[in-house]
Amino acid sequence: MAKPVKILVVDDDKEIAELVEIHLVGDGYEVFKAYSAKDGLAILEKEEIKLVVLDIMMPGMDGLTMCRKIREKSAIPIILLSAKSTDLDKIIGLTGGADDYVSKPFNPLELTARVKSQLRRYMELNPKATGEFTEESEVIVRQLVINKETHQVTSFGKEVRLTPIEFEILYLLASNPGRVFSTDEIFERVWNEKMYEANNTVMVHIRRIREKIEADPKNAEIIKTVWGVGYKIEK
Repeated sequence: MAKPVKILVVDDDKEIAELVEIHLVGDGYEVFKAYSAKDGLAILEKEEIKLVVLDIMMPGMDGLTMCRKIREKSAIPIILLSAKSTDLDKIIGLTGGADDYVSKPFNPLELTARVKSQLRRYMELNPKATGEFTEESEVIVRQLVINKETHQVTSFGKEVRLTPIEFEILYLLASNPGRVFSTDEIFERVWNEKMYEANNTVMVHIRRIREKIEADPKNAEIIKTVWGVGYKIEK
């Protein structure tokens, strides 16, 4: 029997943490709870956590700071929880390295659905997480080498670490060289849903990808912007 996937829930509100735990355990996950960022980081050091549900507003170290610390070592999916729901707040959260953002109060069923979606993407793009490997499948475009099976990317000969969302956006563009994708199309294909602020969300991720793969992010050579249309990677 396969071991249950381990999820970390970090929220200083114990009632919310326990509510999330109840629904995730009901879906078969093993849940670890922490009521501070410091305790959450300690759990990450000890356990093979595959996804983090993280509150932004916490005393001491806030969720955004913890998110950045996680990204220094890991590409596991991070879903932020916040009572703030403006586009700017979501952009700040995504810029910090998060993969998804859920506003409080939230429907637990929506949260668990997003957890499943993020885990599915992570497992598919990072077979090391499950211990399963298939025949290597590489996409090579310009200075990029992308291996879909091992979730490895090299740019200008240097290996770069991408989150699952960043990887899927880059793989979509690189697998279709020369084709222009609108922000709405990128969002629908990668997140598998429609969203009214898709443009801002995609722009944030494109900027983060450029910072990691471009020799000079201000003078993008790989991901090109087609003004008023979208983004593409040339052959």
